[in-house]
Amino acid sequence: MGNVGLLFVGAVLFINGLLLLGKVDAKAGAVFNLFVGALQVLTPTYLIFIAAGNPALILAASGIYLFGFTYLYVGIGLLTGLDSSGVGYYSLFVAIVALGYSFVNFRLFRDYPFGVIWLYWAFLWFLFFLLLGLKISHLTTYVGWVTAIQGWVTGVIPAFLLLSGYWRHPVETAIALAVFGVVVFGALWPLTRRRRPATASSDAAAESTGSTS
Repeated sequence: MGNVGLLFVGAVLFINGLLLLGKVDAKAGAVFNLFVGALQVLTPTYLIFIAAGNPALILAASGIYLFGFTYLYVGIGLLTGLDSSGVGYYSLFVAIVALGYSFVNFRLFRDYPFGVIWLYWAFLWFLFFLLLGLKISHLTTYVGWVTAIQGWVTGVIPAFLLLSGYWRHPVETAIALAVFGVVVFGALWPLTRRRRPATASSDAAAESTGSTS
């Protein structure tokens, strides 16, 4: 069930990346954020309920709430025109906690690919903090591209491979993910610095919430 939720985490990150890039209307994006946010609150609640008190299963499920509450917050904020600072500072909380989940995946679960993926999410949510909490608006294009790409790399592709039984070679996968993240997100920085956010709608998206996960 968690892998199904991960698939739609990828979808909403992709949509939110396009929203930041001015390709998706804010209200249209808000509705999808509410759909996925609700799913990502119901899913961990169910998983914790059936965990029968198993601490490892509860710990693994608990991180899903970080995303569910983000998407609900974003969706409501976009629909009601809330200031983005609340989402921004919540994103700082998520970024810090995500480092803890990365450590747990590396050391406790020995799940190296998801140890790296949690680092991806920590980086992304820290960018949301800079953009939405500190209002560093010139990051909008960069954050939009990082968000859209992470939707596929940390959500859609891993979920599909897990659901289809092709999620294998964990050490090699973790190394490939780490190299991809450093190279692609590093290369994006100078490329996006050369251009300003393209449209007024992207600025409005960043101001009203911008996220995401």
